[in-house]
Amino acid sequence: MIIWMVIGMAVVTAVPRFLPALIVGFVTFPKWVDRWLNAIPYAALGALIFPGILSVKPDAPQIGVIAGLVGIFLAWLNVHIIFVVLGAIASVFLMTL
Repeated sequence: MIIWMVIGMAVVTAVPRFLPALIVGFVTFPKWVDRWLNAIPYAALGALIFPGILSVKPDAPQIGVIAGLVGIFLAWLNVHIIFVVLGAIASVFLMTL
């Protein structure tokens, strides 16, 4: 009985994930919709990262903002993503000493 519940939950979870991918393959969108859809990952990434930046040190949110700016600057210089993350972490570490 439990195995059927697990299989059912897997199907219910998988269908909403696979269905849009299948539909997008058959539909052509106008250019403005394509540009908008291409921007969604960046918007989602920003929505995930920005609250973390402000909560690095709750009593001093400027530390997180400065570290975020360091990360943006390193990314603008086309530094490898690992070094961007390490640079932001190092800046938080140095500011909280």
